Formats: sequence, structure tokens, C-alpha cells
Amino acid sequence: QVQLVESGGGLVQAGASLRLSCAISERTLSVFTMGWFRQAPGKEREFLGYVVRNSGSTLYTDSVKGRFTISKDNAKNTVYLQMNSLKPEDTAVYYCAAKTFGAANYGYWGQGTQVTVSP
Repeated sequence: QVQLVESGGGLVQAGASLRLSCAISERTLSVFTMGWFRQAPGKEREFLGYVVRNSGSTLYTDSVKGRFTISKDNAKNTVYLQMNSLKPEDTAVYYCAAKTFGAANYGYWGQGTQVTVSP
């Protein structure tokens, strides 16, 4: 059983930075990869990137590469999404998700946090 709680969303102006947090609660150490996604109104959910919990390896989709950074703090059981140079088109609900060892898909999702970027 894994529970994820996001925080850190809000309203910012274009060009600003924002850091989202995703706190992980789990009965056993089962999370292998933590991903970040977003969904804008009327659009499909978009994968942003992931971090491998043990190695720290990361991967990003092209649309956010160079602006967004995913990091982890294993001691705090928390994953972060640092977003820089935000644009109005980054406005969306942002979700973190967990993929456990051996799983093919992200099976656990947070509740989402709203990020709104004004022009």
C-alpha cells in the first residue's frame, strides 16, 4: 500500500519558479520509480519525467527538459519537481505517481495540485 500527497502548487507569474513536493507513505519499501504528470483542462494527461528511487536516474519529456528537474530525498521519503521559467501553457493539475518493483505501470497516484501561471 502506497500513499502519495502532493503539495506546493499555486498561482505564479510567467517566468517564475515553483517547487512541488510529493510525500510517499508506504508500509514496505516498494516504490521503484516516481513519476510526475500533468493534465491541463481539456487535454490528456502528459508524462513529464521520472526518477528512479535507488539510483537517482532521471528522464524527462522534451517539452520540459532543461526547465523542470526531478529530485528525491530518501531520508524524507519525498520527491520534488522543480519548475523554472514557467509559462502560461504550464498551467495544469500536477500529479506524482509511483511504480512499484515489478510493476509495468504507475499504480499509485497523488490527489494532484493545481499550478496556474499567469501571463
